[in-house]
Amino acid sequence: MSRSLEGIGAKLQTEGEYTVIYELIPGGPAFKSNLLKKGDKIIGVGQGKKVEIVDVSGWRINDVVKLIRGKKGTHVRLKILPASQGGRGAAKLVELLRDKVNLQEQAAKKSIILQDGHKIGVITIPSFYLDFEGEQQNIGNYNSTSRDVARILEELNAEHVDGIIIDLRENGGGSLEESVKVTGLFIPSGPVVQISNSIGETTVLKDEDSREQYEGPLAVLVNRYSASASEIFAAAIQDYGRGVIIGERTFGKGTVQSLIPLSRPTSVQGRQPELGEIKLTIAKFYRISGGSTQHKGVEPDITMPSMIDNARIGEDTYTSSLPWSTISPSFYKPTADITPEKIELLLKKFQEQSSKNPLYQSYLDDLKTLDQIRKKKSVSLQDSSVKSETETIKQIEKRWVLEQDATKDLKKDVLLNQSAAVVADLAEIKTVPVKPDSQKLPLSH
Repeated sequence: MSRSLEGIGAKLQTEGEYTVIYELIPGGPAFKSNLLKKGDKIIGVGQGKKVEIVDVSGWRINDVVKLIRGKKGTHVRLKILPASQGGRGAAKLVELLRDKVNLQEQAAKKSIILQDGHKIGVITIPSFYLDFEGEQQNIGNYNSTSRDVARILEELNAEHVDGIIIDLRENGGGSLEESVKVTGLFIPSGPVVQISNSIGETTVLKDEDSREQYEGPLAVLVNRYSASASEIFAAAIQDYGRGVIIGERTFGKGTVQSLIPLSRPTSVQGRQPELGEIKLTIAKFYRISGGSTQHKGVEPDITMPSMIDNARIGEDTYTSSLPWSTISPSFYKPTADITPEKIELLLKKFQEQSSKNPLYQSYLDDLKTLDQIRKKKSVSLQDSSVKSETETIKQIEKRWVLEQDATKDLKKDVLLNQSAAVVADLAEIKTVPVKPDSQKLPLSH
């Protein structure tokens, strides 16, 4: 949540019985030391300079991480099989001083797409992060999504972009406070989300700042993994008519949980009492228009499917999930930047453009093939058939993996570029009056 941790700054993964270094985080102790490399196998971990090395071969990766992480300023020793020796040579002992590591790749970032003569800004928000401790202590440069997005908006405004896309794909949520603050950067002021508890008490979280940092054409790009705080932001933008929502129906995580600590009152067979926690649902989120984001999620204004298997992902796939419900709407004044008539125009233009886009059509064809494989209710016993299907899936994923890759080449992100085309159209029709007798079209396809 704080977009930082205290440890050595290494991403790990499991390969067979080994925990292997997958990536070194720039600026972290492991990166600065130059003692560890990608592919090194960790076979032992020791605390401090004198504690015995514990053999971690065959351990679960979460348990290995618990040993390696620790408070800033403390020492940890790693026994590794160097990648330079193919992981088969003599073991090597590495000692590191733990420090605070900023997860920079999880920070909001900007990019620009040139689309049909328009300059479209993109703000990618991987999560709604907030360094609560830094905020409470009033540290000058603490990690905060709203602060980062506000800075990026200043930069994009200075570059005179014609429109902005907020990319919330894969954003599973985070800080509710930050979601409200980021929403406030795009609306004048007013309610953002309602929270109703088990006894019917409703709390409304509002943007109190009347300043709208960005007033231009806006779109929010979402997919099935956009959840919780992401859905709150997207729903508010949609309810205010402030921007067009593009992508697919979001996850549907509209509940509030609280962790309650548990412990045994007495020891068992001489052991220390076991400690644990239970996660209890205590409230639900509701849109300012009255409907909950639970179960149904946020429906896009313009639908573009992703490679995610919607039949297996989402709150509605859980048999025990709470149902969708409504409460009274909050009082708010829509900005009317996005009207039903504008959605109709945008959708008509999108259908025309996308039908002529060979890359997007190829993408849809691959999704159709993938969907057919997923829906099969039988499996062939012929080895060649199974291998053929497996290879087909691998090739499709390889072709379009950039859709969800943080290091992606923007030109190859078909959904982002299609969204940029929609925003370019929105910039052109922003001041164009709509004929009252315009033909009605469905709001999604």
